[in-house]
Amino acid sequence: MSKRAFLSRSLKTLAALAMAAGASTSFAQNTPIKFQLDWRFEGPAALFLSPAAKGYFKDAKIDVTIDAGNGSGGTVTRVASGTYDMGFADMAALMEFHANNPDAPNKPVAVMMVYNNTPASVMALKKSGIKTPADLNGKKLGAPVFDAGRRAFPIFSKANNIAGVQWTAMDPPLRETMLVRGDIDAITGFTFTSLLNLEARGVKAEDVVVMPYPAFGVRLYGNAIIVNPKLLRENPAAVKAFLQAFTKGARDVIAKPDVAIEYVRQRDGIINVDLETRRLQLAIDTVVNSPDARAEGFGQVVPGRLALMASQVSDAFATKTRVNPDAVWNASFLPTKAELNILPAPKK
Repeated sequence: MSKRAFLSRSLKTLAALAMAAGASTSFAQNTPIKFQLDWRFEGPAALFLSPAAKGYFKDAKIDVTIDAGNGSGGTVTRVASGTYDMGFADMAALMEFHANNPDAPNKPVAVMMVYNNTPASVMALKKSGIKTPADLNGKKLGAPVFDAGRRAFPIFSKANNIAGVQWTAMDPPLRETMLVRGDIDAITGFTFTSLLNLEARGVKAEDVVVMPYPAFGVRLYGNAIIVNPKLLRENPAAVKAFLQAFTKGARDVIAKPDVAIEYVRQRDGIINVDLETRRLQLAIDTVVNSPDARAEGFGQVVPGRLALMASQVSDAFATKTRVNPDAVWNASFLPTKAELNILPAPKK
């Protein structure tokens, strides 16, 4: 090999190594974040899967992996343990964890409200004769023991003077089936979950009585984005970047849910696309773009309302210590109010 050829090859090798080193440095700038949902890959998961699929997280220099969950309580625990850096969980479950584990070293903190209202409701079949909360007195209700609506039912019952309810526990897949069979009189559950599950079991929507908690005196907040405090301390810029990218993606999902559902199908190819599109739209209409959300602003909370919820959860869940609302919420990582202005006016 000539000296010139050797020099040329050496220069090419050095250039390739430099490019590889540059790529490695660029990749290193992308902060890895493990994120867990509250539930399976259903319609509402599009709020997170859409910005991931569209590259919004990568554009923000964060490498986000999203896993399905099996309930808000589990998500809170796994974020607290450090198994996940961030998650999506019911605010009541987060409050309960704080109050029951006052000495835990890494209690997760909520940094953005996504479901401004709890999706929980009581549902019954019209043929049962149940029409109002008063009709639930002495009735047999059913739900999994960890169901958010069941946990918060004492707040609902106090607001509506309900007494003598008997509870039956079951695994989540059996809840709607037992209601259809007549084994129980009513159920608690997320409206956009149980209502569509009842339809899948042959019940028409017009034959279901739905009593949403927010419509009957229970203005609890719903699901929020939560973060392990270690990430907040060590990389606050990554948390801010996540929330900005998520907000950008949420705007897209709210505008075109029928398009966004494709990203859910990509993660779970056996979903019923039409059903999950309806579930996503129902979630948007009832808890994401609700009147309360438009009044308070997407992603935000009202201190007085949060404090009331903290008191109600302390009483209803009989926690070891009282919930401190200031300890469970941190708004300092939110995008600007202009960036959070993503909720369209309601359709007339």
